[in-house]
Amino acid sequence: MGYFKILAAIPGFFLSSLFLMLLWDPIREHLGWGDIGYVTAMLITITLWLVVAPLAAVGKKYHH
Repeated sequence: MGYFKILAAIPGFFLSSLFLMLLWDPIREHLGWGDIGYVTAMLITITLWLVVAPLAAVGKKYHH
C-alpha cells in the first residue's frame, strides 16, 4: 500500500511546485527577493516536503 501512496504523491509534488511558482510574485514583493523559475520552485517544494513529512509522521504516531 505504501508504494501506491508514493505514486499518488507525485502529481501533488508537481502541482505544489507550480502553485509555489505562481504565488511567488506576491510573496517576493513583500520580501524584496528576486523571481524564481519552475526548477527552483521544485527545489523549494521538495525541501519543504522533506522537512514536513517526518514531522507529520511523528504527529500521526502520537496523535492516537
